[in-house]
Amino acid sequence: MHSQNLLVALLGITLLPLTGSAQEARLITVQRLTLDTALTIAQGAVEACRKQGIQIGVTLVDRDGTVQVQLRDALAAPLTTTISLQKAYTAVSFNVATSALAARAATPIGGIDGLMMSPGGLPIQVGGALLGGVGVAGAPSGETDEACARAGLDKVQDDLEMAM
Repeated sequence: MHSQNLLVALLGITLLPLTGSAQEARLITVQRLTLDTALTIAQGAVEACRKQGIQIGVTLVDRDGTVQVQLRDALAAPLTTTISLQKAYTAVSFNVATSALAARAATPIGGIDGLMMSPGGLPIQVGGALLGGVGVAGAPSGETDEACARAGLDKVQDDLEMAM
């Protein structure tokens, strides 16, 4: 009788981790930027470029690549909205700054519609979590686009880190 009780107890202990892990894997918690935070990032990018006399388009996408905020300064070319979206989408899709993808632009993956592998797109990351992407277009160089995107992110980065 004692050996049967021991066997039942051992079997129960062995199965506990299986049932617990199966239940835990059924839900995923996803953090998202608020509209106000996304708007602050976009406005920060516009302000940074304006200080240099540059008018841009800026787009923020969520972690799924869906547009959350898009702004175009009054004199920025209409094409800046399309290009900034592509940069933001590419940054979030690869979870890397688009400037790091320039070498891949001439490869088959660089030819996929909707991707833009030139500087100006940054992933929005906090505490190792990918929250979205920001893309800027319209400056004379991609490096300036990226600097303006970074300036927009810097407006909220500390607050985001504290919130996580």
